Amino acid sequence: MNFDNKFNNYVESFNLYLDNFLTTLDKEAPQLLVDSIKYSVKNGGKRVRPTLLFASAEICGVEPIKLINYALAIEFIHSYSLVHDDLPAMDNDDFRRGQLSTHKKFGEDIGILAGDALLNLAMEICLSKQDFGLNDVKATKLLFEYAGFSGMIGGQVLDLNNNSNNTQAGKEFLYSVYLNKTCKLLTAPLLIPSIISGGKYYDKLKSFGENFGYTFQIIDDILDVTSSLQTLGKTPNKDEQTNKCTSVKLFGLDGAKKLAKEHYDLTIQALDGIENCDFLLQFAKKFLERKY
Repeated sequence: MNFDNKFNNYVESFNLYLDNFLTTLDKEAPQLLVDSIKYSVKNGGKRVRPTLLFASAEICGVEPIKLINYALAIEFIHSYSLVHDDLPAMDNDDFRRGQLSTHKKFGEDIGILAGDALLNLAMEICLSKQDFGLNDVKATKLLFEYAGFSGMIGGQVLDLNNNSNNTQAGKEFLYSVYLNKTCKLLTAPLLIPSIISGGKYYDKLKSFGENFGYTFQIIDDILDVTSSLQTLGKTPNKDEQTNKCTSVKLFGLDGAKKLAKEHYDLTIQALDGIENCDFLLQFAKKFLERKY
């Protein structure tokens, strides 16, 4: 297997379906809203979550094309969360993926509404899946639980109060933030194909996703203090400026690197006994070594 070729094929396939879907919006809503949605979703994302979903689908014996609705929904949820994260009331960042944040491009009011629209579109596109059955109900429920108040949104609330003056700010608290804010939306695309297949490799894929999520977030912490705007695509040193408690703040740069490696090892161990998992093995390694 050539990892780069397979990764690029996944991304190209997803982007083609994304473009086709976005063209259907042109006559459905005010053009300003449509333009802001397209800008938010097509603004240079790495398509990590759709790629994880396609890879998991192949492992679980489900044709990836049959799960394209979920791939689009997950990317819409991820994109909306970034649009809202960048708002002045939250992380207050002018840049995302090397370009102006949605609210800086279109205004704060349209930024809020573009995020709202993307979240609603995610639900609509899940429910529009052909042959929507009981396992689809379970998969959709999991996705929106992981994205909701007991998942990503709950993690964002914790993160807004996650600073060095917070007496709760220790490893246990930090892991609660990371599990909900980051890990769950990286785990959902792995579990959806498992649910659709009847539960194949569910526990192993859940362990892989959560440990991959911890690794991913800790690397983000490291890059925040070691990268530039040009390489990172967003404002660096934001965590330090806001006095946020991160893995680097708690354990130092070397300690955070060690912690990322520990979770990477657990990520790989989770794949023991799973057939045809070479892509996920290399995927995890790629993101452990990422520079942006």
